[in-house]
Amino acid sequence: MATPLLFQPVTFRSVTARNRITVSPMCQYSAIDGLGDDWHLQHLGARAAGGAGIVFTEATHVSAIGRITHGCLGLWDARHQALLTRVAALIAHCGAVPGIQLAHAGRKGSSQRPWDGGKPIAPADGGWVTQAPSAIPFIPGATDPHPLSVQEIGAIAAQFGASARMAREAGFRIVEMHAAHGYLAHSFLSPVSNRRNDAYGGDLTGRARFLMETLDAVRAEWPAELPLFVRLSCSDYLAGGITIEDTIALARLLAARGDVDLIDCSGGGISPDMRIPSLHPGYQVPFADAVKHGAGIATGAVGLITEPTHAAEIVANDRADLVFLARAVLADPGWPVRAAKALGVKPELPAQYQRALG
Repeated sequence: MATPLLFQPVTFRSVTARNRITVSPMCQYSAIDGLGDDWHLQHLGARAAGGAGIVFTEATHVSAIGRITHGCLGLWDARHQALLTRVAALIAHCGAVPGIQLAHAGRKGSSQRPWDGGKPIAPADGGWVTQAPSAIPFIPGATDPHPLSVQEIGAIAAQFGASARMAREAGFRIVEMHAAHGYLAHSFLSPVSNRRNDAYGGDLTGRARFLMETLDAVRAEWPAELPLFVRLSCSDYLAGGITIEDTIALARLLAARGDVDLIDCSGGGISPDMRIPSLHPGYQVPFADAVKHGAGIATGAVGLITEPTHAAEIVANDRADLVFLARAVLADPGWPVRAAKALGVKPELPAQYQRALG
């Protein structure tokens, strides 16, 4: 029986992953001043040893005030590189491709960790003034974010470029720009949060300017032979917000650049008022399918994908090129091994674990 496409290698530029299973960025909220520790090593190493093709770090922030919480991982200073260098090397040692997601939380920053309530922290209580395209808080009653000047926008793009350089030096092989879930780049893209009347607002081209300039800064430091992914919220699930049609138009602009390799198709996050019509396994897969075929660019599917046969069907039917897993591999780091067995494929495991297959 032929090996299912899910377990066949896939190549982006000079980088080949052993299969199409990708560990999605998942915040751990366990860093101190942006510095990771042994928790991050064991968390990501376990998922690489579990057989995934690509393993991404959690959202890794380009500045201290770009973090979601005080516990978020950072890469804005050379002192953050040591742990991340170990992370990248460990992921690669276990047979997976090390990826890093670069992020800026924007107006959703300065928040408590989820298990502490997740509410905004006022500057007077140890938080900070967040940054956004417009002075519209994510939650009514929160401190208004600082609306960014053109000069400040350029400075943040430069921060992304600097973080990309440090990621390259640390040994990562894929970088993903986080432009989803209500964070800074998404808040520029969405008319819900972007009310600017300058070159960074207005129509889709204007609202996408921040993303495009940030990608320029990243590519200036990220080698041409290494892949660049972009995570998008394909729908705001809110009247007046981004629609899948908007996302396809944006994806065409990204494809036309020639330096973006894949759109990681997620959704939501721009407002607590969003309403997802139906939460069911694979509920966002149609986004990946629509973007892939509507814009002619590779896509990743994410969203309650938990069963091996479902993951295999998505790539076999050309609905996406990669399957991004989050909760499934959070609960079971060896999910790819279980999936391989279910699909009749010999699992890939480190030699030390091969006896488990007996």
